[in-house]
Amino acid sequence: MLCQIIGQAKKYSSLIPLFLFIGPGGTRTALYITCLALFSSVVRWDGKNNPDLWNQLGPNDQYKFNSVSVDYSKLKKVQTSK
Repeated sequence: MLCQIIGQAKKYSSLIPLFLFIGPGGTRTALYITCLALFSSVVRWDGKNNPDLWNQLGPNDQYKFNSVSVDYSKLKKVQTSK
């Protein structure tokens, strides 16, 4: 398959910039999604130990990207005992 891509790039030289931008962009996207899946605290792979992760969020935790009615910077952080 790689030989076919190189052959097409030699035959049609206008495809070279396409391969130079799409290839690293796709690789970077795959690495980013992998990092999010492995290292994010929101993603859970074990459903037996903590099946209700969303129930542990307190009233002052920001779980939405943008909330119109709540100003999270003015809320006090409630300390919970774990």
